[in-house]
Amino acid sequence: MWEEIKYWFFELLGLRLAIWLILAFIAGLLVDRFIRSRRAEKLRRKMDKGDKAFFQGIQYILSNEPDQAIEQFTKSVQINSDTIETYVALGNLYRSKGDIERAIRIRQGIILRPNLDEKIRLRAIFDLGLDYRKGGFLSRAISTFQEVLDSDPNNIEALKQIERIYEDVYDWEKAFETRQAISRLVKGEHRHILAHHQTELGKIQEKDGDILRAEKSYKKALSIFDKCVDVYLHLGDLYFSQQKHKKALSAWKRVVDVAPQFTFLAYQRLERAYSRMKSLKPIEDFLRESVRKNSDGFTHLALAKYLYGKGEIDSALHQLNQAIKLVPSFLDARKFMGEVLLKEGRNEEALRAYKDLLLKLDFPYLKFQCSNCGYRTDKLVWKCPQCLKWDSIDIIKSSSSDLSNGNVPS
Repeated sequence: MWEEIKYWFFELLGLRLAIWLILAFIAGLLVDRFIRSRRAEKLRRKMDKGDKAFFQGIQYILSNEPDQAIEQFTKSVQINSDTIETYVALGNLYRSKGDIERAIRIRQGIILRPNLDEKIRLRAIFDLGLDYRKGGFLSRAISTFQEVLDSDPNNIEALKQIERIYEDVYDWEKAFETRQAISRLVKGEHRHILAHHQTELGKIQEKDGDILRAEKSYKKALSIFDKCVDVYLHLGDLYFSQQKHKKALSAWKRVVDVAPQFTFLAYQRLERAYSRMKSLKPIEDFLRESVRKNSDGFTHLALAKYLYGKGEIDSALHQLNQAIKLVPSFLDARKFMGEVLLKEGRNEEALRAYKDLLLKLDFPYLKFQCSNCGYRTDKLVWKCPQCLKWDSIDIIKSSSSDLSNGNVPS
């Protein structure tokens, strides 16, 4: 009997204990959930504050207020340090403001994060390369962009950045090789860029006195792209320096066929040739043929100067009148006409010519514009300084009024 009572008591006690244990466990869960919910709410409010600062930073970027944007993004990362996008934005802002050291530190911090998505890591490495390039650390920039290519061999932007650095430091051989790599990945026209790289290489070789290699580079440029104006000009210069006058004229003549609007570059070279050539007949033939092919102000002025040098005054004045008729605001033609008339003692005609010239002095000088980005310049260059496109600079037709000898590329 006593044993049965004892068994029943302990069984009842165990049941109650089990019930209490279950109740305690449920209570613990409820308390834990309550604490977690409080923490989650706190964290949510904290993240909301971070998001608010982040979006305010974006608004400041859009309104071109970088200092305020930096302030808001800094607040955002202090509240929520897990947001990669905020650090990326901060790095870009510091780079744009020229604070390269701080931008670099931010990129390096992103790259060192554990379990970082590979695409984000590569983008951070690429941005680090941009930081190095902006800071003038060009060797580091190249190796950083190369690190991107090691993971992503088809990364076009990394290749283009490397090419630009090689162009900036005049390493035209490596720029050429990089453009070849780009051409294998990107469809489109690359020949004119490759030709310019070879032409620039030839210029350096010629300057260093390596004439044979320079000629080889120029010819290679033409074999790649036979419409490159710059290479014809410099190949002609090289031949002329060797007194190979016929070859020089032949090279310069090609400019007339390839790009008539730039024939004045060849004419300026011809003027320097007058005093060094025994027979000027090839030059006269060249100029007269150019007038037939390309009747513009430049061509008529060039022929006028040649004819005046021969003593054919009336023929020279005729060509000048033709030039002014085509381009009424052509200052060089008007000035030269006044000089010719004064030297010939035709003072009244010269006075009228100079009076007419004074009325045209407010016209703008020769201007050039990039067809890709709209950049304007007083100097003809083959690569746009703003958008970095090759062969995008051309003469603004309405401003082709005044020809200045300083407006030509070297």
